[in-house]
Amino acid sequence: MKKSVLTLALLSAFATAGRAQSAAAGKAYASADYTPKKATVNYLPELETLVFEFQVAGSAGKTQPRPAGKTDGAPVLGYVFPTTLKSTDIGMAATEGIVALALTSHPDFEDTPLWDENGDGDYNNDGLVWHAHWVVLIKDSRVAGGFSVKEFGAMKAMAGMDNMSPAAAPKMPPTSTPGMGMYMDSPGFTVTMKGNTGRAVVPLDRINHRRDFKFDLVTCYMEVNASDKNRPMLGVYQVYGVMSGNLSLPYTVAAK
Repeated sequence: MKKSVLTLALLSAFATAGRAQSAAAGKAYASADYTPKKATVNYLPELETLVFEFQVAGSAGKTQPRPAGKTDGAPVLGYVFPTTLKSTDIGMAATEGIVALALTSHPDFEDTPLWDENGDGDYNNDGLVWHAHWVVLIKDSRVAGGFSVKEFGAMKAMAGMDNMSPAAAPKMPPTSTPGMGMYMDSPGFTVTMKGNTGRAVVPLDRINHRRDFKFDLVTCYMEVNASDKNRPMLGVYQVYGVMSGNLSLPYTVAAK
């Protein structure tokens, strides 16, 4: 019994230390480039397209993560639009959580194998280039930022663990990255960062023709975990700003 209690205490201590270290790493990227000033989603009827747009106090996308040199502990910076869309609207199996469009940059790994974002002919070296993901977020007290990407299996890189078999995995779009074990899709939407403004272009037929959803904007630091079973695979460790101030998702789609 004493050994079991000691083991639990040590695991808790290591997990706490991991959270603190990741949160400290996130603070290093805090800047005007992640201070949100405006968030909109505009409907372009002539193109049947939505444009997710944000503005920051500094330069959109200018500050990017510094490489960690490995996937485990890899930093991820993001401009994230939480929405009231359902997972089924974006081609995933029905599941609880917050469907969000995340515009991310991460130099240590590639998770969009179908897309060559930097146009160099190599589909496996584009992680640093800003790109879009659909994710399902859940509340998670294991990380300082309070949220993580919902999991359904273990990442293949997780030490001592195997990914779920394809038969056991939930329905995911064919554009999702194999082996991640998370509710995350790589849809290949066009993402631009110019001046203080970032944009993502989302065809309406890719979200079940939904225009009645609400949304918010969160700027944050995330981190990959592939070794600590007491923390999520991809968690939020630092929140730089929330457009609404309270994550109430008050904003609606506007027609241009």
